[in-house]
Amino acid sequence: FPFGRRLPCDIYWHGVSFHDNNIFSGQVNKFPGMMETVRKITLSRAMRTMQDLFPLEYNFYPRSWILPEELPLFVAEVRVLKDSDPSWKPTFIVKPDGGCQGDGIYLIKDPSDARLAGSIPSRPAVVQEYICKPLLVDKLKFDIRLYVLLKSLEPLEIYIAKDGLSRFCTEPYQEPTLKNLHQVFMHLTNYSLNIHSENFVHSDSVNTGSKRTFSSILCRLSSRGADVKKLWSDIISLVIKTIIALTPELKVYYQSDIPAGKPGPTCFQILGFDILLMKNLKPMLLEVNANPSMRIEHEQELSPGVFENVPSPVDEEVKVAVIRDTLRLVDPQKKKRKDAHPGHPARSIIPEASAWAAAPAPRPCPCPTCPTPVLVCRRCASPERVPGSSEALPGGTEAPLPSLCLKQVFPKYAKQFSHLRLVDRVAALFIRFLGVKGTTKLGPTGFRTFIRNCKLSNSSFSMAAVDILYIDITRRWNSMGIDHRESGMCLQAFVEAFFCLAQKKYKSLAPHEQVASLLELCECHLAALDERRPLWGWG
Repeated sequence: FPFGRRLPCDIYWHGVSFHDNNIFSGQVNKFPGMMETVRKITLSRAMRTMQDLFPLEYNFYPRSWILPEELPLFVAEVRVLKDSDPSWKPTFIVKPDGGCQGDGIYLIKDPSDARLAGSIPSRPAVVQEYICKPLLVDKLKFDIRLYVLLKSLEPLEIYIAKDGLSRFCTEPYQEPTLKNLHQVFMHLTNYSLNIHSENFVHSDSVNTGSKRTFSSILCRLSSRGADVKKLWSDIISLVIKTIIALTPELKVYYQSDIPAGKPGPTCFQILGFDILLMKNLKPMLLEVNANPSMRIEHEQELSPGVFENVPSPVDEEVKVAVIRDTLRLVDPQKKKRKDAHPGHPARSIIPEASAWAAAPAPRPCPCPTCPTPVLVCRRCASPERVPGSSEALPGGTEAPLPSLCLKQVFPKYAKQFSHLRLVDRVAALFIRFLGVKGTTKLGPTGFRTFIRNCKLSNSSFSMAAVDILYIDITRRWNSMGIDHRESGMCLQAFVEAFFCLAQKKYKSLAPHEQVASLLELCECHLAALDERRPLWGWG
């Protein structure tokens, strides 16, 4: 509906963000705040918070520093690490916070690099330790794009696509040196960069070329004796832990845009996880993309300045299945059809896409004027009818769809990861004391109420000290350029304050035990308070 629609829709498919249109019901394919939450700086902060609590559980994210505010810390820590281990010869990768498709990324060998000093004042960035020993295939470095469906935030529900894309560099890999640091086709796996290399190979096979299916890489690794099951298990663990790190921030945005008790849509979102495999097959998270490309074709230059869109079999095989099965999982009519026709399978809301996905490979369009082997003829614009998959079978039922390519991993494996959800519980306290619905920052009155209701003040920690803690932490976080649309304490600042209170109260415990102990204390006091409230109402 390019000009809008007056009647409500079942599913809204927005191009960029939750705020593309006003929505009051149904389901929308974007979560409010997702774009902000997965930006490089916000993601790095969330991962560091979890690394402070669970260092071994979150060692799949490279050591990172946020610039410009942590430049002195970056310089000092690198100096200490080099002094303690003279053999350590690191390389660092600098990623602008708002960059995408490889824009503005470069490598350095030392914090004193002139490019670093010149670019960060105007462009905040994340600098990370570069992974120098990646797994190579055909002597080329590559990364993996996996598609993850966040179907629900509360309760948390996560699906991972069984196949993904492997995106290759276009020059043979060598460990970084001062001579080759600038060779982006050797070090950066971004498709949008390597597509401009004269060595880039567009292939009609999913097993060859500069973009292949992840399953083809797994088959190759398996033939060499690699433990592919363990690799998948590690990747699933990485995805679940990353989303657990992101959900606290997402919940704050969600309650701001869709306050509890008010009509509003439910949300789901397809995320792109970019993962690099190390030489020992350990997966490392590079970044999370809130708007992964769903194009299933690429441009081909026919003559100078003249381009044509050509189908990409590898993109089509992976992405059509992801879109199809996302719609199957969120299909709001599925339950109604089941209730109306018990014993009959639910019908697809997109039978044509199902037929295409079921086809093993593109076949010539039936239109006699179309010479190109595509699924949809560019001239007649009619979808190909796959033999044996007509719109209706005898008896009025439709052809069965392929099995789901999206595998549920949460809550299926919830028990293994429930101990990691401490910051989620801290965020619940933050949201409880926000006071005004629709806000994302906590005022001084709300912070004092939190301290008072949870009985955290005493003779050694007075309410005056509470106010000083609030002012110091809030002022520092606001000076970092965090969202200035509202005044007050953001979630990250509240988490820092909570960790500070936990450390003061439980000094002898490990950091995650300190936070868990303070959470139990706060939740116990608040539960008792909630029990007494009905009695006050009667009074």
